[in-house]
Amino acid sequence: MRPSARTWPFAPALIGLSLLAIACADSANGTDSADGADDATTASDPAQELPSAITGNGGELEGTNLQYVDGDDLTTGYLAVPDGDGPFPALIIIHEWNGLQDRVRQLADDFADEGYVTLAADLFQGRTGSNPQENMALVREAQADQPAMIANLNAAVAYLRGRSDVTGRVGAMGWCFGGGVALSFGLDGENHEATAIFYGRLVDDREVVARMDHEIYGTFAALDNGPSPESVAAFEAALRAAGVENDLHIYDDVDHGFWLRVDQDPEVRAAPAADAWQRLKAYLQRTLG
Repeated sequence: MRPSARTWPFAPALIGLSLLAIACADSANGTDSADGADDATTASDPAQELPSAITGNGGELEGTNLQYVDGDDLTTGYLAVPDGDGPFPALIIIHEWNGLQDRVRQLADDFADEGYVTLAADLFQGRTGSNPQENMALVREAQADQPAMIANLNAAVAYLRGRSDVTGRVGAMGWCFGGGVALSFGLDGENHEATAIFYGRLVDDREVVARMDHEIYGTFAALDNGPSPESVAAFEAALRAAGVENDLHIYDDVDHGFWLRVDQDPEVRAAPAADAWQRLKAYLQRTLG
């Protein structure tokens, strides 16, 4: 199923933590590594069109660690910069429930290769989880102080806009926990030009989503429970009622986490992930390019 444009509003803790735990645990059981994995695809496979990080073939990290929040020595993001003088559009990418791991850093490098100054944000002050219990403890702590999360990302926007090699146009995107945070930031954070959500927490309040002042991108899975296709439909209806432009799709035969970890089931995940990637590139071009 590929629904037409849809809309939805966001609010803190929209989906219960138990649903978040189930969905994220189903998709992120493996350990991310900075080393490239064996290539599970062939030259004709759709996965060849994808960023190397999400197929398990990310290489050595090429960016640098960055403390971007004034007065906070613990929060450490990861900055990847394109070759050349620019100026370039900028992206903030927001990690999953287990914190800023190397797969997300590798993806920042991939986005830099696409021409975006990319800052992988750190919402857990340098900490990461290694099991569902640790991950949920970090999520609960972060969600207990929603203003601090928004301030963290506002600082990321300020840093990026202060760079001489950035055009001034900034987008935010995330996955699972990070997808919900990206939506929250699109509604409540400093003005920026793009919000992309991959299977993140959603809302269905028209008045809330009406605060979104730019087009929104969303990729979801038909076999997901957090958010479910029904939640996506409610989100779409709210966006439509509020007049918010959007590009939302639900992909059949895949579940939560399919895009960031294509290598877990490349035969099933590669084709929908490639379609979502082409949509994402087109979206970023028209909103940031």
